[in-house]
Amino acid sequence: MRLNEQLQLVGTNVILVPYEAKHVQKYHRWMQSEELQELTASEPLTLEQEYAMQQSWREDDDKCTFLILDKAIFNQTGDEIAALIGDTNIFLLSPDDDGDDDLKTGEIEIMIAEQPARGKRYGWESTLMMLAFGAKMLAIRRFRAITKDSNAKAIRMFTKMGFREVKRVAVFQEVTFEKKVDDAWLEWIEREVSLVIEPYHNE
Repeated sequence: MRLNEQLQLVGTNVILVPYEAKHVQKYHRWMQSEELQELTASEPLTLEQEYAMQQSWREDDDKCTFLILDKAIFNQTGDEIAALIGDTNIFLLSPDDDGDDDLKTGEIEIMIAEQPARGKRYGWESTLMMLAFGAKMLAIRRFRAITKDSNAKAIRMFTKMGFREVKRVAVFQEVTFEKKVDDAWLEWIEREVSLVIEPYHNE
């Protein structure tokens, strides 16, 4: 999505930056992990395919992605690759996927790929920052999240964020959650996380 290609989102412990070509090799290494393939319902890609996917995320109007940096590591090193720990995405869904109303809907995804970064609430902070960005900058009025029914951490996280379960598909072992956007919820997010939107300078 061109909208976010020159923006970064700065939080307390994380920085969300656009997905650039320089990030692809590390991202590709992550996605060779069978665990991450399972958690994200992804198939392994070749490096060439991963570069093509990066371009797709940049150019397609229905996809918004940010990569997640550990803010402390980045502040110490100035090295985005060293600080890279995961990603968060929003897919804008077509009206045919939205159900029986015309609410603009986005599907949210989160992945903390680096083991040392897990259990530190970086996923919580990054997801809330992305939800706020989607509501304010993309005018999303309903969010959807789909996770494996075995992913207890994700289920707890989305439940704590106010999402409710709307569908469970046993054959795919998936659970779908939804949350409609309202002012009270956005105010809660603002109390939970700090979010500053700044220009991004790709170096």
